[in-house]
Amino acid sequence: MHYMKSLAVASVAVLSLGLQGCVIAVNGDGENYSTSSYERQEEENRKAIASLTDGVQLAAVQKELGTPNFSDLVTVDGVRYRVLYYRTHRKHADGNTTRDECTPLVFADGVLIGSGELALERIPQNN
Repeated sequence: MHYMKSLAVASVAVLSLGLQGCVIAVNGDGENYSTSSYERQEEENRKAIASLTDGVQLAAVQKELGTPNFSDLVTVDGVRYRVLYYRTHRKHADGNTTRDECTPLVFADGVLIGSGELALERIPQNN
């Protein structure tokens, strides 16, 4: 009996050596997680953002791009500025999304006025 238990423990130990370093994660859709899924999403976001034109409504952008990675809201001189940040590129291979890996979309009173850093500069400073 003791011999069988020892053999079973040894077998599990040997078999588990082949699994060391392997991680398989599955997302809610049952697809295997991989870096390429991030890359696909980034590419889709870049394509969608490149096709946007000034004057498109906030709701239409959110419908097409979904929930942003980050969102800011500020009112300056009676104008409500909403900035949505969508991941479009990777700078750090750490699994976390940061603002510097996103493209900002700037809306004034619910209407797109631009994207990228130049659009952010269009928001007046609230002094």
